[in-house]
Amino acid sequence: MHPTTLNRIARIARTTLGLVAVALLAACHVAPPRTDDPNEKLNRKVFAFNDKLDKAVIRPVAVGYRKVTNPPVRTAISDFYTNIRLPITVANDLLQFRPKQALQTSGRFVVNLTIGFLGFKDPASLLGIPMEQNDFGVTLARWGVPEGSYLVLPFVGPTTVRDVWRLPVDSYFFDPLSYYGRNHDFKYGQEYIPQVLYLVTLRSRGIDAESFLASAYDPYVFVRDAYRQQRLYNIYYGNPPAEAIEEMQGLNDDQGFDPDKLLQEQHSWEKKNDQKVE
Repeated sequence: MHPTTLNRIARIARTTLGLVAVALLAACHVAPPRTDDPNEKLNRKVFAFNDKLDKAVIRPVAVGYRKVTNPPVRTAISDFYTNIRLPITVANDLLQFRPKQALQTSGRFVVNLTIGFLGFKDPASLLGIPMEQNDFGVTLARWGVPEGSYLVLPFVGPTTVRDVWRLPVDSYFFDPLSYYGRNHDFKYGQEYIPQVLYLVTLRSRGIDAESFLASAYDPYVFVRDAYRQQRLYNIYYGNPPAEAIEEMQGLNDDQGFDPDKLLQEQHSWEKKNDQKVE
């Protein structure tokens, strides 16, 4: 397809997206979180597949990456990716009618891109410019779109029917690296190298936190609940109301919430697996 045609399609899509945003924001409210998991049986199979893939390929690559780099280098690369993806946050701030936050994040992006040596340094933090992350999944939530079922996708991991839309929308419309790759000629899939390195960087960060997952009596439940909690805090910009937290935890369900039962299950698992019980 001719590049001019692609640009026209992109402009039309952006316009349509903007009109949808305006229409939905007319009745803007955050849809309540779900606590059920109707796809659990299938999700667990995909979770097991992703876990095997991680142990066989992804984790070894991340470990090798840590061996050939030192902490300052990894921090610089991580800062670069954090900064280069800030236009995603800016765009979604605008879609949520948050111009102050959009301007603030734009300032952070420009400062780190210039005096921060393309983002490999983070002088914006030293200047007191706050760091914020936003995405299209949060935008849909702020528009009142229901969360939908919890999903575990192959090669992707935890998401929801609502959050899964952030992958194509943020990547195609707002991610500078994706935009650059689409508009330049590469051979042998070289346009994917920055994205692959970004994923390796993310996985290498998680190595230090693996002990938390290893100590969980049910890793699937641990990841699912941690994901839901993280998304809830993202949607409410770090300050979710008590009723939203209670609903996510099932405190207002008819069956109630039994923390003693959960603690007993955790201790039983720890004893079975020779874990230390405090």
